[in-house]
Amino acid sequence: MIRVVLPPHLRIMARVDGEIVLEVEGAVTLRSVLDALEAAYPVLRGTIRDQATQRRRPFLRFFACQQDLSHQPPDDPLPDAVTTGTEPLVILAAIAGG
Repeated sequence: MIRVVLPPHLRIMARVDGEIVLEVEGAVTLRSVLDALEAAYPVLRGTIRDQATQRRRPFLRFFACQQDLSHQPPDDPLPDAVTTGTEPLVILAAIAGG
């Protein structure tokens, strides 16, 4: 059981309140969690990562256990606290402007 917290605009698109709970087969990596998220909520395809390049969309960041995982390779294992469901994977929307 993997817990995922989405930013408000993506929660609205996915029509969910609060955290999302996902089952992930195999190794729990950022890629496998995003694959499971997009499979469960097809409306999110292309909103978190580019469908062609699989790269993170600008202005979105990934955090787990108070660590910024945004620049980690997508196939690196997520922290144990995330894989056990103790801590969520948090997807944050960054704000830009001046």
